[in-house]
Amino acid sequence: MASPLSDVEAAVSAPVVGRARPLSVVALSLIPKLVLRAPRGGLVIGALAMLALLGPILAEESLMKFGWGLVLARHGIDATEGTLGLSMVLGVFASRGLVRMPRRKRNQDDEAAGELARAVALLPHQGNASAGLVRLGDKRILLSDCGEGFIMYARQGRSLVALFDPVGPKHLWAPLVEKFIAEARRSRSRPVFYQVSADFLPVAVDMRLQALKLGEQAVVDLTTFTLAGGDWLKLRRSINRAERDGLSFELVPANAVSPILDELETVSDTWLAAHQAGEKGFSLGIFDRAYVASGPVAVIRLEGRIVAFASLMTTSSNGDAFIDLMRHVPGVHRGMMDLLFVKIMETLKAEGLRTLNLGMAPLAGLTSHRRAPAWNHVARQIFEHGERFYNFRGVRAFKEKFDPDWQPRYLAVAGQGLPILSLIDVTLLIGGGLKGLMRK
Repeated sequence: MASPLSDVEAAVSAPVVGRARPLSVVALSLIPKLVLRAPRGGLVIGALAMLALLGPILAEESLMKFGWGLVLARHGIDATEGTLGLSMVLGVFASRGLVRMPRRKRNQDDEAAGELARAVALLPHQGNASAGLVRLGDKRILLSDCGEGFIMYARQGRSLVALFDPVGPKHLWAPLVEKFIAEARRSRSRPVFYQVSADFLPVAVDMRLQALKLGEQAVVDLTTFTLAGGDWLKLRRSINRAERDGLSFELVPANAVSPILDELETVSDTWLAAHQAGEKGFSLGIFDRAYVASGPVAVIRLEGRIVAFASLMTTSSNGDAFIDLMRHVPGVHRGMMDLLFVKIMETLKAEGLRTLNLGMAPLAGLTSHRRAPAWNHVARQIFEHGERFYNFRGVRAFKEKFDPDWQPRYLAVAGQGLPILSLIDVTLLIGGGLKGLMRK
């Protein structure tokens, strides 16, 4: 599926910046479509709630202001005048039932550091390179009793949110999940599993968890990847034009990243400023100098100056790689991101790696047949009609051009129905809390 999108906005799930119409107007135009297509009576209420909450979690972008704009528009209030009110409302949700954690003592900090070191030591022996996000140090570690597996998680409000599948051999998953649920109950929290794979579903069923599809993850088979053939003509032209115009690629090994950190940080700061965004976290990498320097970094240069980069995770027993942090200087060249992705794939293939994880396309691949869950119907309508506030189709189209294998990803939670409170907590967790959410 060809796509004209070549910029990093498509590649990193950035929100659409076109502002021809206010978000509240766009939202109000979207709601009738959701209502008219609702397959059952209770879906309307769920649609309104999910419109404000589902997008930020799945897209990992802050749309809470958008949801607040819906409420304000209904009462004829300008959205900019309601910011304080939004802070108060979200504060109530975020703090509802919150058990304040005591300040960590020095021995607790030492224990957490030791658990992190043990988790990092396990990374070369597991199959998914994305588990390297544990290196960020912003998540707590729950080790298996034998010490050969772990769950990385964080607490927000009354939710304990585990990221990805448990790390380690599959026979450890069930006891690890059971241990995690017990920990959540002990602390009077909801257990939440975010972005788990289809392999996790049998465990979810055994633990009486509800699994709701978040979207699909794009994984490229590097062993068969090639630009030969007519299907790749447009992509070949794009990267040839980029190289002809002076762009060049380099994969910088981890031991050579430190000298270019200042340049990388400049690119990162430029990207954040252009998108009026702050760093996220939890399920996304951030520009932390030690974290970026812990792995190889792919860079694009123009006249010797770095204009784009992507940090990579390549530690995996199965030859898997993961594109993590991506930043670029806006407006340099339309083919810049095509060149970056293709050269990463070709280089990693030459080094013997087998797969490359391009990340998730939010809300993609959700069925909408009559017996599909209410979650699917709401999310499907947002995917199809929400282009004005998030580039759902563009993100999938950009990744589709590399012919990936689309693998489903799920949210697994306790209980039935739409897990609104858990979604709020995950939103705040990824956004960096209420203060970080309001800044984005």
